[in-house]
Amino acid sequence: ALRKGSDLEKAFATAALVYNSYADPESKLSKAETKSLLQSQFGHFMQGQENKPKYQEIISSLDEESENKINFEDFMILLVSLTLMSDLLQEIKNVKSTK
Repeated sequence: ALRKGSDLEKAFATAALVYNSYADPESKLSKAETKSLLQSQFGHFMQGQENKPKYQEIISSLDEESENKINFEDFMILLVSLTLMSDLLQEIKNVKSTK
C-alpha cells in the first residue's frame, strides 16, 4: 500500500504494524505489554535514558496499574516522547544527509 510512500510514511506504517502485531482484538495493549514492546522494538532509542527524569516518569507510569490498556494513539505519543529525548536522536541529527 505504501510502495510509493515517503520514508516517513513507511516509518510510521512500520510502527503501526509493530503495534498491531502485539495488540489485542480491541487494538489495545496493556501497559506492561507496552513497556515490553518499547524496550524490545525501540530499545536503541531508549538506551542510556534511564537517568532522565522524563524517561523515569514515562516508564513508571507504565508500571502503575500495568494491566490497564492503552490505545494506538497513546502508544505513538509515548514512542515520539521517548524518541525526542533520546541521545540517539542527537546522533541522527549530526549525520549529514547524502541525498
